[in-house]
Amino acid sequence: MPRPPQTVRSERTREALQQAALVRFLAQGVEGTTAEEIAADAGVSLRTFYRHFTSKHELLFADYDAGLHWFRTALAGRPADEPVLVAVQAAIFAFPYDFGAVTKIAALREQELDADRIVSHIRQVEADFADAIAEHLARRGGSDDRLRIAVTSRTIAAAVFGAMEVWMLGAERSLADLARMCHQALDQLAAGPV
Repeated sequence: MPRPPQTVRSERTREALQQAALVRFLAQGVEGTTAEEIAADAGVSLRTFYRHFTSKHELLFADYDAGLHWFRTALAGRPADEPVLVAVQAAIFAFPYDFGAVTKIAALREQELDADRIVSHIRQVEADFADAIAEHLARRGGSDDRLRIAVTSRTIAAAVFGAMEVWMLGAERSLADLARMCHQALDQLAAGPV
């Protein structure tokens, strides 16, 4: 089903703002960048900027917020009979973004934000991630077992985002390290309780 033109235009505007912010943030830091500069670089008004983002700091996590769309799409494309951990792992590693930019934005988050704010945002995205997994499980025919779906989806999300939290707050930030930690977290989950 085609998306309405308004939605497509809005998505393009958000992407333009995210890209403009990333370029500015990398060149002059978050505090050295204004919302006006980001809007101008994206070719939109300041009012349009604030229609999409509440602050320039929100753009530090915009890749996760927008990124759940790719995760939901990748998860929906997995075979119905595939074990959920395998499906989630395959969907995670279908990540369509520039890995160099992701590493740089993670470093910016650490420089510009305190650890509590980073963890708070990760927890919010983790809840959205769990919802995507729950939707996937319900589509597979388990919608009548809501407790199993809730526990399974939240447990998987906690494992993945626990790995991400350790990665983001750690000294090493290569995406290979993040991939290894996510694999390890899901493998531990598959192995069962400690």
